[in-house]
Amino acid sequence: MSTTPSPGARRAARAIDALRRGWPIGVEADGETLNLLPVETANLDEYLESRKAPSLLISASRADTLKLLNQRASADPELPVQIDLVEAANAAEIIAIADPVLDMRHPMKGPFRSSELANPQAAKAAMELARLGGILPAFLLADESVEDQVNADDVAAYADANKLIISAHAKLPVAANEQAHIYGFRSEADATDHVALVVGKRDETTPVVRLHSECLTGDVLGSLKCDCGPQLHAALGQMTEANWGVLLYLRQEGRGIGLINKLRAYALQDQGFDTVDANQRLGFAIDARDFGIAARMLELLSIPKVKLLTNNPEKVEGIEACGVKVEERLPVKITANPYNEFYLDTKRDRTGHKL
Repeated sequence: MSTTPSPGARRAARAIDALRRGWPIGVEADGETLNLLPVETANLDEYLESRKAPSLLISASRADTLKLLNQRASADPELPVQIDLVEAANAAEIIAIADPVLDMRHPMKGPFRSSELANPQAAKAAMELARLGGILPAFLLADESVEDQVNADDVAAYADANKLIISAHAKLPVAANEQAHIYGFRSEADATDHVALVVGKRDETTPVVRLHSECLTGDVLGSLKCDCGPQLHAALGQMTEANWGVLLYLRQEGRGIGLINKLRAYALQDQGFDTVDANQRLGFAIDARDFGIAARMLELLSIPKVKLLTNNPEKVEGIEACGVKVEERLPVKITANPYNEFYLDTKRDRTGHKL
């Protein structure tokens, strides 16, 4: 396998890096380029000195929160929405439009109107670039050409799970089981590393497998707002009780929206929104994880079938769609606490989790 990334992956990586630094990017689709400036990270005061009533690109769900209509909703309700400010706006006002955490502080916004989307496919690709970069999905439409250009197709190819390889392997005795090995996975497509912990002595039986998405607050800091840490340790215990098992630790914080956006979701939960509404108000999908990465990791470990430790039926469907046979779904039973009881109820009632 080549260690040289494709030109498309290079362009996508440069575009994501530019967004995190607050630099403008150009997204091309259908022969036209949409030039964009990220609202969250850019120096808006400097940019607005010569542009007093700019146009913004925001996600469909954020537009819905602001009671704006998607001009093409009947065709594709997931398309982003372009809005024009009809009066001069400053940086603070524009950030308030983009960030739902500020809604209670700045309830009155506008006036503005939605307008026809300049380049729908490029706009959708820009929203995905924002998610991959871990920033708010909101952009000012720039009127000048920019240096960092990316094609909409490059964005789809950026996180190609098939480009994942095993880059490191070592013994790693852990508290749950001293007989364990850790495997590090790396991709030429993006800079995210994933790991697998093989627990116990491998044999011909079907392993107990847990797909566990990274949760800094729960796994490391012991957060009581979620059940991630207890699920992680319970899963390792269940693997030890079985013949052997595999923990796939996926670097997809916040169900794929990134650490900072997850903390914003926490802030929205503090305002009374549940975990589903918080993600959607931020402009992201309820679950933006790529389970194809887990399937590829299992393929590289030569594991075609699993007993999957999960309360989430979508994980079963997602990994089976990628070619992994799930012989059995094993529940992970966790005791609720006063801080995560509502969160667990939401997962049960709104995303179909079950024991």
